Amino acid sequence: MFTGLKRLEYRGYDSSGMCIDAIDAPTPTGRRESASGDGLANGSSADGTSSSNGRVEDRSSPIIVKCPGKIENLENLTAEYVQQHNLDTSKVYKHHVAISHTRWATHGVPSAINAHPQVSDANADFVVVHNGIITNYQALKDILKKNGETFVSETDTETIPKLLKFAYDSMTAEAGSGEAQVPFPKLVMEVLTKLEGAYALLIKSRHYPGELVACKRGSPMIVGIKEGPDGSSSSSKVSSGGLGRAASITRLRDQYNDSHWTGALEAWVASDASAVIEHTKRVVVLEDNDVLHIVGGGYGIYNTRQADVETAVPRRLQVLQLEVDQIMKGGYEHYMQKEIHEQPEAITQSMRGRVKQQKSAEGNPYLQQRIKLGGLVETRDTIRRSRRIMFVACGTSYHAALAARQTVEEMVEVPVVLELASDLLDRCCPIFRDDTCVFVSQSGETADTLRALEYAKARGALCVGITNTVGSAISRATHCGIHQNAGYEIGVASTKAYTSQIICITMMALALAEDSISKRERRDAIIDELGALPDKMRSFMQVQDVAMKELAAQLKDSNSLLFFARGNNYATALEAALKCKEVALIHSEGILAGEMKHGPLALVDEHLPIVVVATRDSMYNKMESVIQQLLARSARLIILCTAGDATMQEYAKRSDCQLIEVPGTVEPLQPILNIVPLQLLAYHMTVLRGHNVDQPRNLAKSVTVTD
Repeated sequence: MFTGLKRLEYRGYDSSGMCIDAIDAPTPTGRRESASGDGLANGSSADGTSSSNGRVEDRSSPIIVKCPGKIENLENLTAEYVQQHNLDTSKVYKHHVAISHTRWATHGVPSAINAHPQVSDANADFVVVHNGIITNYQALKDILKKNGETFVSETDTETIPKLLKFAYDSMTAEAGSGEAQVPFPKLVMEVLTKLEGAYALLIKSRHYPGELVACKRGSPMIVGIKEGPDGSSSSSKVSSGGLGRAASITRLRDQYNDSHWTGALEAWVASDASAVIEHTKRVVVLEDNDVLHIVGGGYGIYNTRQADVETAVPRRLQVLQLEVDQIMKGGYEHYMQKEIHEQPEAITQSMRGRVKQQKSAEGNPYLQQRIKLGGLVETRDTIRRSRRIMFVACGTSYHAALAARQTVEEMVEVPVVLELASDLLDRCCPIFRDDTCVFVSQSGETADTLRALEYAKARGALCVGITNTVGSAISRATHCGIHQNAGYEIGVASTKAYTSQIICITMMALALAEDSISKRERRDAIIDELGALPDKMRSFMQVQDVAMKELAAQLKDSNSLLFFARGNNYATALEAALKCKEVALIHSEGILAGEMKHGPLALVDEHLPIVVVATRDSMYNKMESVIQQLLARSARLIILCTAGDATMQEYAKRSDCQLIEVPGTVEPLQPILNIVPLQLLAYHMTVLRGHNVDQPRNLAKSVTVTD
């Protein structure tokens, strides 16, 4: 459990908690202090109130431990509880259900009380962990209060277990006097009809010992499946029968003894593959409105949107293409550092099997297909005939689309517009049937982008996805798409996913221009440079790593930092500024150099560091003019230029400005090389300023809830 939680640390959190079954756990004394402040450990008394010591509970009484701060605090608090009550942690049970959670505060401050799991009452009849936001929680809370319920926490989540208990009491009373007359998943489905908003839920109950229900809408959830001690699969089946208790779930091997497993189903339900990869690569990706029921060595999946909600639905078992070493730091100090240095290989993987580097010597060499994107084969002509191509994204993904926009316009000759997903939704932007909407998201789960996708689909647009996660919500919901193949990215500040996204959008533009004779020379020049790009990136990576560490030492105490650029590299300026904000916690802005005289020039003085991107491209002369104007005002200038640029070297000699030199390439690909030293600069400033590189303050890797 703790290992799984630690694998999810990169997603951001401020508190954590867990709930486990224990047959020999006495009722604890209630609230105690953890290493970081408030800690909460409960048996049958889950609201933090004191209860008698020493009473032995049956197996249905859970142990709940939760506290603010790091997962290490939760480990220490749990170990303290186990030692205090002499629990036998080596005991193996026939069935065992445990749930855990790392919380990112949305409703209520970080505290033990507000941490998950949240419970229905003092007896912990129902225990819930929740990702997402319940938007109508206040209305539900008011209704429950009128029915005598009292609330302990400030969270929206607490309404869910209390609603479950209320529904259980009502439905059981209607069904008869016997306990648990209502099947667990049916009870959960009844409650789900009352919830509005996004959620991924894990639910356990003392009324349903040995059972777990998981459900999702709008938040990611996968199920890792392992059968037998070696993870082999010989007889597993998903239930296709009716909804109910253990009898209605297809049985798997279910043989145990007191000391070891001899074959049975093990299941891990998580919001991210990194939490299950150490146990199994065989996963089922749950879809929106799915309800997973695990019981008695088997599992069934139902969907509340089906006409017959009591009949299990088929879900494909997938094999993860992910290795444990991909989620480890290797020889690097931080994930961000590792992922910056992985970029040559990441962009190589993005191009592998898709870019043909050699033109055919037979016949007309330009009639040979050099870009092959299998995901766009059937829709390529439709995209070409579009009225416009609209890229929809958030954050770094938006910057990647901006960096490649000019290439798409040049190659396809169709108007291209960019939309921030949240702004598109706020404006109710007009979208038409002859539009092509491209949704870019590293995780494939970005909440605003998903909502924008639903909005565009409802209006009949062709929807294309570009994601780095197979089986993600966006990859499933779009009509076609491109998988980045960049490898797993854990650092909150995206690095290799950004450069990979530019590559993918560029390949898309080249594929769409394949039949254009007028574009063939330009197209082939770009394709040739795609092949050379990984080696060019490797050639200066180590040198710039040292240089950026030295520059970071000079800039680490700065209060602000500006980045000026034009053309494709405007995206470079925005992305570099975002990285400095995200991890180094320095106020920074990316500014379109053409707008310099419309306000930003007033900020320039000898103290404010300014990075100007002036590589050899179509914007070079205009950027040289910008440099001259800034130097005339005694600006503290750092110039990112093409290696060996004599003009820029002369500026450096005359005015004592600093140079960051990068290899040159064709204009559409130059932003990929230009961003690397600026990523390194942000990384080293973060380390020197003493901030957490991989878990920046107040940020999460995947933004799976909307504001």
